[in-house]
Amino acid sequence: MKRCFIALALTIGLPALASAQTSDGEYNEALSPSMAKVVQAMNATMRRNLAEAAQNMPADGFAFKPTPQVRSFAELIGHVANANAFFCSQAAGEKMPITQNLEKVTDKAALVKGLNDALEYCDRVYAATTDANVSAPAKVAGAGGGTNTTRGLVLMFNTTHNNEHYGNVVVYMRLKGMVPPSTARATAAK
Repeated sequence: MKRCFIALALTIGLPALASAQTSDGEYNEALSPSMAKVVQAMNATMRRNLAEAAQNMPADGFAFKPTPQVRSFAELIGHVANANAFFCSQAAGEKMPITQNLEKVTDKAALVKGLNDALEYCDRVYAATTDANVSAPAKVAGAGGGTNTTRGLVLMFNTTHNNEHYGNVVVYMRLKGMVPPSTARATAAK
């Protein structure tokens, strides 16, 4: 009986998963045999969500913390901006373009600008990523002298990090009674 239930669940569930959509279109619009195109497509989705969320949050919402133990919305946006500048500069083998710790900034206008500047910097790095250089060696600075990896994997890690923190942003927005940008677009498309 248990096997029948599992088989039924998979029969019903797998087609639903196969037709699952990202917030900005079907998954097959982002997938490609080209690693460079995939990282570029995933970056485009996540950067849009983050930029719109930061812009949409009212200024007084930047001090919001769901619990005292977690980052404020401002600290979260600052963290994401810092991380984008860091990972994209590491992928490109360049000096980090941000010198200020944006996680310490509380002003909405300054944070939105800092986030957008970091995302625009990353846009250039992602756009310059091709199938010819996606596997180029990259070294990410850190403890023990850093980590050897590739340009594409650093950019994939950056997008994963953005996705993780956009999940946090969604919770903050929902707790403030707001609709996250990805949900707003998906709802408007129906």
